[in-house]
Amino acid sequence: MEIQLDIPFADPFILLHEGTYYAYGTSSDSGFEVYSSTGLDTWRKHSQFALSKENSYGNKWFWAPEVYYNDKNNTFYLFYSAEEHICVATSDSPLGPFTQKDKVPMRSEKSIDSSVFIDDDGKAYIYFVRFTNGNVIWMAELNDDWLTLKEETLQKCFEVSQVWETAMARVVEGPSVFKHEDKYYMLYSANHYESQNYGVGYATADSPNGTWEKADENPILQKPQNTIVGSGHGAMFKDKEGEYKYVFHAHNNTYNIHPRLMHITDMSISNQKITMDKNKIIKPKEIK
Repeated sequence: MEIQLDIPFADPFILLHEGTYYAYGTSSDSGFEVYSSTGLDTWRKHSQFALSKENSYGNKWFWAPEVYYNDKNNTFYLFYSAEEHICVATSDSPLGPFTQKDKVPMRSEKSIDSSVFIDDDGKAYIYFVRFTNGNVIWMAELNDDWLTLKEETLQKCFEVSQVWETAMARVVEGPSVFKHEDKYYMLYSANHYESQNYGVGYATADSPNGTWEKADENPILQKPQNTIVGSGHGAMFKDKEGEYKYVFHAHNNTYNIHPRLMHITDMSISNQKITMDKNKIIKPKEIK
């Protein structure tokens, strides 16, 4: 008999590679689990971890995994946080196992929530959170190896500044950067994740380096439905039809935060404004 279960992923990320979707998220202190699907509604959980702590830096707090494929060397790169340090591991498969040759973080300073953007010219940038005034989003250029960053390019993107971001703690986090018609967009989340008012906003820029301007209509995803609260820290991806989607987590229900659950919604851009469809949110299921 087929059983359908909610997917207990916080900070979810979806990679589409060769016709298959792969989902990663925060769920375990042993590393990162991975699910795969040919659609977006139902998924299969793989028995092996994509990344196990034995193959990585850190022993706990495995957060916010994101996987990118580099077609120049046919390698998958998993960017993640462990013990509040940003790290990267590699594999020849999106299922893993991902490993770190040198089990050290990318930076000695505490940082979390790393996310990568590859521009049209192939140059890669990494965005992440430093604790410089609460949670603040910073960025730097990646070196060609995608394993190290150029410290001399480190610069701040933005910190808490809009009223809606101040409901609980000084937090902007979970960056997700992409380019659309020569404009750069950064989706991000604000407020403490434990708050039901945790939500998503965005900023725009003319360069991956900024200057970033937050949208006046923020937040664009916050308590999107009566039963979906604490919604945020996700990532943009395109589906098989090339349509924009946003995967995010929400509280387990209106009474309990954990385990947070994965959700997916439609996203659109018109006149340089991002809209999330609050009526087409799906809660993916694991098939067992």
